[in-house]
Amino acid sequence: MVGFNPAQTTPLSATQYAIAGAVSGAITRAVCQPLDVLKIRFQLQIDPIVKSDVSKYWGIRHAANSIWHEEGWRAFWKGHVPAQGLSVAYGISQYASFEVFTRLVWEHMPEHLTREYRPLTHLVCGSLAGCTSTLAVQPMDVLRTRFVAQGEPKIYRSLGDACVSIWRQEGVVGFYRGLIPAMTQIGPQMGLQFGLYSLCTSIWDVTKSEDSVLPAAIPSLVCGSGSGLLAKLIIYPLDVIKKRLQVQGFEKARESFGTFHQYKGFTDCLVKLLAAEGARGLYKGLGPSLIKAAVVAGCNFCVYDQVVYTMSR
Repeated sequence: MVGFNPAQTTPLSATQYAIAGAVSGAITRAVCQPLDVLKIRFQLQIDPIVKSDVSKYWGIRHAANSIWHEEGWRAFWKGHVPAQGLSVAYGISQYASFEVFTRLVWEHMPEHLTREYRPLTHLVCGSLAGCTSTLAVQPMDVLRTRFVAQGEPKIYRSLGDACVSIWRQEGVVGFYRGLIPAMTQIGPQMGLQFGLYSLCTSIWDVTKSEDSVLPAAIPSLVCGSGSGLLAKLIIYPLDVIKKRLQVQGFEKARESFGTFHQYKGFTDCLVKLLAAEGARGLYKGLGPSLIKAAVVAGCNFCVYDQVVYTMSR
């Protein structure tokens, strides 16, 4: 159901695809927000993620316990409002644009590209859809990151206060911090995710048993999880750099979290990160991030597929 299918007898409208993307994004975000909080906290920590006197967090269990005791259980849903807005808006723009791009390929390119090279066309269309969506939702991603990044006492009291503060102190540029690494990251990640998902589902269809009684949602859940994990693993360093750039100008809220570096841009961030933390610094937070990527992608594709299937009946 993901991507334009010429064999589908009742194709949906762009609005219906957008609704399916919104439902998928909302459900996935509500389930996975705590994993996102852990991932972002690790990505923003300059000091090593090991047991030491200078490190704020030592590992997943230590970070979870620290956040629970210092900030309460609600801290695991910090930034959930802008994150939910981000997920819904991203789901709408991503899936709607992806369906448009795959339909355009079918209508204006040789037929064998869709029939024989579907994973490849989905890779390209997924990249374009990811870039389109990133440009649309970047301000919400910045807000989400900053809410998750701040400790106690809070710098931003509410979403409105955050928007006003960023506008006054940093201007419109503040809402688009980290845009270049975000585009560089999301384009390949979404391309790989959609391409791998199409490849995995094709393999699943070929290898499944004819008398299989598995629920229809299982293939999309399994294939989505696998594609999300592999895509995230490949592009993960770009995600770390993006998060570091998004909290520039937000030093006061990071005082209790240890060392803070100033970066002038993408290249400067990469050079300083490698010099101070080594290559391993590019993979901080990889554990919770891979868990999150697998859960998010699996849930996302599964919910979207089921909503589209329900509406097309």
